[in-house]
Amino acid sequence: MTATTDGSTGALPPRAPSASDATAEKTATTALTRTAVRQDTAEAARRATARATDHLLSVQDPAGWWKGDLETNVTMDAEDLLLRQFLGIQDPQLTEAAARHIRGEQRADGTWATFYGGPGELSATIEAYVALRLAGDAPDAPHMDRAAAWIRQRGGIAAARVFTRIWLALFGWWKWDDLPELPPELLYFPKWFPLNIYDFGCWARQTIVPLTIVSAKRPVRPAPFALDELHTDPRHPNPPRPLAPATSWDGVFQRLDKALHLYRKVAVRPLRTAAMRAAARWIIERQENDGCWGGIQPPAVYSVIALHLSGYDLDHPVLRAGLASLDRFAVWRDDGTRMIEACQSPVWDTCLAAIALADAGLPADHPQLVKAAEWMLAEQIDRPGDWSVKRPQLPSGGWGFEFENDNYPDIDDTAEVVLALRRIRHPDPLRVDAAVRRAVRWNLGMQSRSGAWGAFDVDNTSPFPNRLPFCDFGEVIDPPSADVTAHVVEMLADVGRTHDRRTRRGIAWLLAEQEPNGSWFGRWGTNYLYGTGSVLPALAAAGVPGAHPAVRRAVRWLEQVQNDDGGWGEDQRSYQDKERWAGRGASTASQTAWALMALLAAGERDTETVRRGVRWLTGTQREDGTWDEPYFTGTGFPWDFSINYHLYRQVFPLTALGRYLHGGPAGAPVAS
Repeated sequence: MTATTDGSTGALPPRAPSASDATAEKTATTALTRTAVRQDTAEAARRATARATDHLLSVQDPAGWWKGDLETNVTMDAEDLLLRQFLGIQDPQLTEAAARHIRGEQRADGTWATFYGGPGELSATIEAYVALRLAGDAPDAPHMDRAAAWIRQRGGIAAARVFTRIWLALFGWWKWDDLPELPPELLYFPKWFPLNIYDFGCWARQTIVPLTIVSAKRPVRPAPFALDELHTDPRHPNPPRPLAPATSWDGVFQRLDKALHLYRKVAVRPLRTAAMRAAARWIIERQENDGCWGGIQPPAVYSVIALHLSGYDLDHPVLRAGLASLDRFAVWRDDGTRMIEACQSPVWDTCLAAIALADAGLPADHPQLVKAAEWMLAEQIDRPGDWSVKRPQLPSGGWGFEFENDNYPDIDDTAEVVLALRRIRHPDPLRVDAAVRRAVRWNLGMQSRSGAWGAFDVDNTSPFPNRLPFCDFGEVIDPPSADVTAHVVEMLADVGRTHDRRTRRGIAWLLAEQEPNGSWFGRWGTNYLYGTGSVLPALAAAGVPGAHPAVRRAVRWLEQVQNDDGGWGEDQRSYQDKERWAGRGASTASQTAWALMALLAAGERDTETVRRGVRWLTGTQREDGTWDEPYFTGTGFPWDFSINYHLYRQVFPLTALGRYLHGGPAGAPVAS
């Protein structure tokens, strides 16, 4: 109590709040708000993680693997029907199921795209149209008439890619003389000679060898109908193509092709016959145990045709197994449609699922993780393949992508399988350690001269294959890429080889490959979001600090391209138009997860950018723990062949949420 002026006592009047008091109160309120937001975000992330974990565990195969559908475009379905027409093995039920799928993918303007939301594509539209004609759709039906009119407006069959015109030539709808020549004698080129078969990427090599037989044989089966409606001028269906200047590379290779056409007329018959026999042997030697070739549908299709033309009847064990393998690429859906997968991805899906579950907090000795590890261990490849042409002394030890693909293990899968195995507490740790040692040795041995890694081969960087007139269907070489290199660097850091000079060369290559805007190009996923989402976790694992200028540039870029809804997305068009589309597109679960994985690795966990991304993931999750993702976020050939991996929408969000809650493999644990 205090004396008043009249001698009485009383309390002092309240003091007016000062500016510093108001600031302190505001700061305290803001801190409380931030804490509440942080706690709410974390709680939503925990609920979403639990639902996603339960769902992913529920879809594991009893054998231990995961596999989502691998969706591409309707050329797979169209070419399957064309193959059956060529071989005379049509099945009415199968044809109608495929036709329903193809019709369901047609756009309002009558065209077919090669990825969800993409523009109409000429060759895909031609092949889909022809397949529907084979299924009995009348050319004057409205949906067919729209497609034909659009095809004519874009130049007709004459403007289609080479592969489309090869399929049409099989039925006399195009002239073989007006296709690039592909001589089987190519197989005799020595490995040091330009354009030898090992200058091509493994996927192109597996396709080109059988096509040399097809090109030499030039078969024609009677066409069941004409295709005059797909020519701009049916009287002149094969217009000549203009020659590029002789001083340009395109001009040089066009003239080389003309020379090969002349060679065809004078080729020594015994030499050509021997070359075709050598090509047939090459194909048969590379047939997998389940009858397929490389686990990929296109090489299997052309290999079946080539061997049939070489005298193998359809009842021969090689062809029986090959045809049976093609049936395994079919996905039958509940609505009665049939979709053809270009390939299947169980090894890739399984290692990514295992990483996601482990990072989400599933115990390392959980029975389903142990089952996955057991399956992956059994899939390790212990024999040489085509990769050993350039590395003959290197012991095997990699993993393929598919169920059966021992000839072509890939560096990317091998790195990710190692990362998965090291997260699992297997009851036989010595067996795991031995498998990891073999894998690390193989990946290190597959390093290219630049210090980086490609997907399947070493130094597969010849500039010539892409110049061939024949090669207009996408990438035909396998140069090193940032995403594969990043996964290898992350794996090497995880096994304690951060200071190995080969790891340091990989890191130096990655830093040199950063784009001016701060991102990295994504070769096998779309696109700069995938590249950046691969590189930053690798750099963090290798000890590159979050304050490093390259990391800061990447973080700024990710902040700039975040969508207003809090997610991230990137359209396939970024491969053609980097300025407009890099990091731009509708938000997707997988691409939002890649951005979050990158930001978390850079130490950005407690930022509004990350919280908004996490809230987008938790807010778009379905009640069953899944996410919807119609957009294509995978890449076969940049722009030319896009992929929707149906499991990406599950494994990557779970990985990102788990790392948000528990910390990433390269970061400090986060208190939950």
